Amino acid sequence: MQRPTINDIAHAAGVSKGTVSRVLNGHSTVARRTRELVEGVIRDLNYVPDPAARQLSWRTGQTLGLSTPAADPLLSPYQVLFRRALEAHTAPAGVQLLDLHGDLARAARLPSAVLLMHIRPHDSRLDILAARGVPVVMIGHHAEYRWVAPDDRGGAELATRQLTMAGHRDLLFLGSGESQVARDREAGFLAAAHEVGARTATLPGGFTALDGYRVVRRAWEEGVRFSGLFAASDEQAVGAAAALQDLGLSVPGEVSVVGFDGLPELPLPVRLTTVAQDIARIAEVALHLVQEALAGQPVRGEYVPVRLQPGETVAPYRPPFQP
Repeated sequence: MQRPTINDIAHAAGVSKGTVSRVLNGHSTVARRTRELVEGVIRDLNYVPDPAARQLSWRTGQTLGLSTPAADPLLSPYQVLFRRALEAHTAPAGVQLLDLHGDLARAARLPSAVLLMHIRPHDSRLDILAARGVPVVMIGHHAEYRWVAPDDRGGAELATRQLTMAGHRDLLFLGSGESQVARDREAGFLAAAHEVGARTATLPGGFTALDGYRVVRRAWEEGVRFSGLFAASDEQAVGAAAALQDLGLSVPGEVSVVGFDGLPELPLPVRLTTVAQDIARIAEVALHLVQEALAGQPVRGEYVPVRLQPGETVAPYRPPFQP
């Protein structure tokens, strides 16, 4: 039987994970009734904290930086959700979360540790932080650094198989440049497509809805044809679906679309079929790795599983009408 987690306690008690964490760490800021409720659930579930985890704690005055190449990461729905997940742990501990914009080399002062997002080949941020002696945790994977990442390749295979199992054999991957995330998701897309001998094409672009709209509309107008589309992000998928509909195509009647991220409340008339990340778990592992780095523990990495989230944007392949 799987050991109960803080998530399980929070769900059973109807409180936040931050509240559970404060109870476990003996903070006096939790109301007596709430503390008793949480402690009762802990006993009922026979929860035993991980001894290694209990050795780790934030020290007064520590700060944590969040670095992403995006011009304004706060405009990204994924970034907003990830930041909230981080703050659920950092705020109760009194750790300040800082958004790092621009060139890190120009920063007069850097945080106690930094989370790096959207890793690129030969990422200059790694050299800058190493030279300044700042511990790094990647949201991505790397042989030499601490890291946590969703199973991007496995998730892309799940997404693509939704299209191939529906009979689609002309497939398009809507990528996003040279980021590690996009490359891993493209690799998963190609692996699953090649299992059934599907024809594939890849279009580069950004992760936003506007990027998805522009790239897909231009490609279709230039004669690129496909009946199944896998986008590297939900935002791209929304933009791609809007472009196809503006071109007079039915989604999913004529073109099926699958996204990646599992973002809530997307602006689509139907629910998007997507691969959902466990953003809360990624944030939790990332923060634990930061504490391990600050405590001088060995470097390690961890993949976080993803899951298919069925929607209404995949339909069986229907041959084009032939007059």
